[in-house]
Amino acid sequence: MDLTFVFPCLNEEKTLGQCIRAVRQSLDAAGSELDYEIVVADNGSSDRSVEIAEQIGARIVAVQNRGYGAALKGGIEASTGEYVMFADADATYCYEDSLLLYRKAVMEDADMAIASRMTGCIEEGAMPFLHRHLGTPVLTKLINILFRGNLSDCNSGFRCIRKTAYERWNIRSTGMEFASELLVKSLKDKAKTVEINSGLRRGPKGRTAHLRTWRDGMRHLLFIFSERPELFELLGLVCAFVSTALQLLAYFLGPVNLLGLNIFDLHSKIVLLLVGLAGVQCYVFSCVLYLRGGLPVVRLTRGVINLDEGVLFFWLLIALGIQAIVIGGIFVMWIWAGFGGLDLIDGLMLAVHLLSTLSVLAIGLLGIHILKRT
Repeated sequence: MDLTFVFPCLNEEKTLGQCIRAVRQSLDAAGSELDYEIVVADNGSSDRSVEIAEQIGARIVAVQNRGYGAALKGGIEASTGEYVMFADADATYCYEDSLLLYRKAVMEDADMAIASRMTGCIEEGAMPFLHRHLGTPVLTKLINILFRGNLSDCNSGFRCIRKTAYERWNIRSTGMEFASELLVKSLKDKAKTVEINSGLRRGPKGRTAHLRTWRDGMRHLLFIFSERPELFELLGLVCAFVSTALQLLAYFLGPVNLLGLNIFDLHSKIVLLLVGLAGVQCYVFSCVLYLRGGLPVVRLTRGVINLDEGVLFFWLLIALGIQAIVIGGIFVMWIWAGFGGLDLIDGLMLAVHLLSTLSVLAIGLLGIHILKRT
């Protein structure tokens, strides 16, 4: 089989038949040069979707796990084609471009071909304003920057992929972020990706979209970031070390007037403390991402993650012990001062900065080691 066309389906009786006919009309234009099949990956429809698909001659694949990504994974895994094409069954994509999309993938020997909505004609009202001018452009730009892509539409659900490449990418997402994972994994694999100009049509009136803008947009964003732990690693290390260095300067230099601005005073020290804590949290997050997927980080982080748990526990005990000593010392001095005011803010801010960042780091890494054991 040259090509398998997969429709993920959940209660699409109003549009499924129309979509299947449109795809078939496009692919039939190739004549005997193209041997194809149409698969409907049914995700538990309770309407007539399965009956309609069977009447038109599509093959039904029942997918028990719920979710857009789960349905597509089930359909792709059951496909017999060298290439697998898929699109939503909501009558919004330009299904007449199916043959063009397939030929583009074959002629360019590409692992993925995408029907870009953003470079084609988008009917008025077919795409919400936020999706068209904020969500899709921002996510596409982010993927292009972080993974060195050259895409125009990262959220297009109309694609053609080489099945052997798909199997190599080990896609795991079961939700809407399936689309982002497919792109990110292909770019990291340096797979060849091409696009054609397509478009988007308005969906039928009364149809409830499966997409949830903010929830699914956040899932896309979190997945994109999760594939770049070195971003959080670098940001965390820079914030932690720079803020600590500046905190030390603030302690030794005291308030400094710079171009009319009063820096290294109390408010500056509080800001530096917050930046330091945020930096440590970003760094621990990068360690979690590394542990989750074996993604690339610098040798320093690999060494920290592989530290002996006894060393980390000893480190944590020392940090907590010093904190107890500092707090006890302050309380004794307060008693000696007759419970009056104490002028300890400079030294206290430095101590709080050093001890809190070290303690948060030690607790975070100890938690990572516990996860690693399980």
